[in-house]
Amino acid sequence: MEYEWKPDEQGLQQILQLLKESQSPDTTIQRTVQQKLEQLNQYPDFNNYLIFVLTKLKSEDEPTRSLSGLILKNNVKAHFQNFPNGVTDFIKSECLNNIGDSSPLIRATVGILITTIASKGELQNWPDLLPKLCSLLDSEDYNTCEGAFGALQKICEDSAEILDSDVLDRPLNIMIPKFLQFFKHSSPKIRSHAVACVNQFIISRTQALMLHIDSFIENLFALAADEEPEVRKNVCRALVMLLEVRMDRLLPHMHNIVEYMLQRTQDQDENVALEACEFWLTLAEQPICKDVLVRHLPKLIPVLVNGMKYSDIDIILLKGDVEEDETIPDSEQDIRPRFHRSRTVAQQHDEDGIEEEDDDDDEIDDDDTISDWNLRKCSAAALDVLANVYRDELLPHILPLLKELLFHHEWVVKESGILVLGAIAEGCMQGMIPYLPELIPHLIQCLSDKKALVRSITCWTLSRYAHWVVSQPPDTYLKPLMTELLKRILDSNKRVQEAACSAFATLEEEACTELVPYLAYILDTLVFAFSKYQHKNLLILYDAIGTLADSVGHHLNKPEYIQMLMPPLIQKWNMLKDEDKDLFPLLECLSSVATALQSGFLPYCEPVYQRCVNLVQKTLAQAMLNNAQPDQYEAPDKDFMIVALDLLSGLAEGLGGNIEQLVARSNILTLMYQCMQDKMPEVRQSSFALLGDLTKACFQHVKPCIADFMPILGTNLNPEFISVCNNATWAIGEISIQMGIEMQPYIPMVLHQLVEIINRPNTPKTLLENTAITIGRLGYVCPQEVAPMLQQFIRPWCTSLRNIRDNEEKDSAFRGICTMISVNPSGVIQDFIFFCDAVASWINPKDDLRDMFCKILHGFKNQVGDENWRRFSDQFPLPLKERLAAFYGV
Repeated sequence: MEYEWKPDEQGLQQILQLLKESQSPDTTIQRTVQQKLEQLNQYPDFNNYLIFVLTKLKSEDEPTRSLSGLILKNNVKAHFQNFPNGVTDFIKSECLNNIGDSSPLIRATVGILITTIASKGELQNWPDLLPKLCSLLDSEDYNTCEGAFGALQKICEDSAEILDSDVLDRPLNIMIPKFLQFFKHSSPKIRSHAVACVNQFIISRTQALMLHIDSFIENLFALAADEEPEVRKNVCRALVMLLEVRMDRLLPHMHNIVEYMLQRTQDQDENVALEACEFWLTLAEQPICKDVLVRHLPKLIPVLVNGMKYSDIDIILLKGDVEEDETIPDSEQDIRPRFHRSRTVAQQHDEDGIEEEDDDDDEIDDDDTISDWNLRKCSAAALDVLANVYRDELLPHILPLLKELLFHHEWVVKESGILVLGAIAEGCMQGMIPYLPELIPHLIQCLSDKKALVRSITCWTLSRYAHWVVSQPPDTYLKPLMTELLKRILDSNKRVQEAACSAFATLEEEACTELVPYLAYILDTLVFAFSKYQHKNLLILYDAIGTLADSVGHHLNKPEYIQMLMPPLIQKWNMLKDEDKDLFPLLECLSSVATALQSGFLPYCEPVYQRCVNLVQKTLAQAMLNNAQPDQYEAPDKDFMIVALDLLSGLAEGLGGNIEQLVARSNILTLMYQCMQDKMPEVRQSSFALLGDLTKACFQHVKPCIADFMPILGTNLNPEFISVCNNATWAIGEISIQMGIEMQPYIPMVLHQLVEIINRPNTPKTLLENTAITIGRLGYVCPQEVAPMLQQFIRPWCTSLRNIRDNEEKDSAFRGICTMISVNPSGVIQDFIFFCDAVASWINPKDDLRDMFCKILHGFKNQVGDENWRRFSDQFPLPLKERLAAFYGV
């Protein structure tokens, strides 16, 4: 029987009144409306009214009808399972009958409603939806065809996975060939829908599409010159995705596709150009890129470089003509959420000071207020990756352009040249070196350009060459660069302040102790910036100060420096409330400062320590309330607790034994016991780092809790959570050194997991090194318990520790391995060459450790006899042979 429902006139008027009021700009009215709408959800036929207004009440204005549909959509999202059957059926049939409404706005709203119902799992319970929509595509009426296609496109976007599963009897086998027919439709809007629908199934390599892949590609080529930008955009997007999944099918046409994408990257419509520009980024990641593109570089490079200029719209949006804005407060939505990087304990390496790059800090990020991704950024990113593919072979195509750009009289052109120079820095560094003695002084001059946008991009580009600057005599470039950057930190333009602060942080990381002679001058500037900066840049300033402390370390611990730096930091610290997220960067900064100042931080440590403990306690209490009564108490932001634990680690590391009194007077160990069992990995990660640092600083307070802590540490040796596992491993090693022979009962809780981790393929380097050190330390204090396993870990143990610097941790680990070898010499026989190599990695071991090495090497040599030893040592690479002979006389 047909569901008959008629609205009650009074009820209808009430709802229309609400819909009108909800369009009011007054927030109080809006809030009342929200409450009334929530109340109306009690009535089963409230949703009938909403669909009625959307589809039947043609007398009403379109925005009101559409709004009624959007409120219904939110109800579907929140309460659909509670709709009575009659209501559900009424809504479904009304949707299908009105998908061809003459108004584009109403069609789109109905389409959104359909896809929301579909994504609530109703594709299964609405079996006639897809067949019906597909048959409507053949309608003579444009509105019906367009409306049905709009809805199908949304369903393909939202439910791609279920469409390609057995649940629905594989509808795509019919839908995809059907969509392909519409590529040639006379209406541009319909052609665009058709391509967009098929595009949803490329990345997942959907079987139904792969069967028709050649016809799809052929149809795409036919649309290549379509007059509708939206169609060209979808064609470009399809080709970019096909590059990733079906390179084999594109290869025969590659020359033409590249030519086509070159044209499109210069499309009049910026959205099309941006889609096309993604092609170069994706292609650069493919191994064939180098050969495919080489003949096109003379054309491609100028196109990319040209795309790196600010457009007129960009300049308006960036207020490029506003030079001084430092007194204008920031609007809160400009401030991006920050992510705190929790503490991870890592070893220092012996390579020539080049760290493993995991920083994403020098990404091309110079104009983050425009819609984040635009043609300028995409072109610059593409040039950056191509520079990494072609290295210096790119320079012949770039240098002639650069000469023209860098000295151009129009600032927009000159600015783009400086961006180009920064973009190629990483890939073409070697080839650029001959030009840098001329370019760096020119760039330093550009730091005082009269255009703020030129000054800000110059900061970024110079930071990309900081490594080279620092490698030269300091007076030549470092000093002038630093002097000018510090002036820019105090620029009157906020964007320049931000760029200069970030660039300076990069310079600090590269220069490290080279900056010590200029510390007074640097601190002077950074402290002055405190009084000058608006909200957003203050957060970056904290980072620059923290990085400075990390870079110069204990050189910061001079009374006059402390006197400059600490008062403004503590003043901010006192101003901020416990709920203020600005505490994050400030706490991170203080953590670096405390570690650097060591005893110099003593006068400030008590209030800082106290507050951190309070933050942890508050967060845990809030989490407990939330667990018990989730509807009454909201979940806390655990970042407060994580950052506080990390600052406590910094205090423990900086103050060492001086922190003992503070720990004695607080309940931090009870709190840590809870944190170590938190379900959020980052909380556990930070609590294990703190456990390790407190173990080093004041073990007398940790020792009573070891029986409780060790089982928890054991269960966290799970390499799925790399950083948690890493910090737990490190803490176990620190604890064993303090416990000595008393560690014995706890070995079974951890040894098996550690040996498993050290033998796992693809384990990150840091985790391997910490695991090896901890196994060594356990063997040092309890050789009888660990030595029987020697053969199972000696080989990966030796290879993971050969690259780390001589230090205390390495020392105790090697003493452990020597002790275990003396308990179980047969455990090392098969892998003795690895042991020799690891021993040779020591630059200068302490005398008694060197004696231990000597004893083992000579013992082995005597046991096998001279002849066998000679045959054995002939396998050694020459440097290893020479080193062992020189140091240990074998």
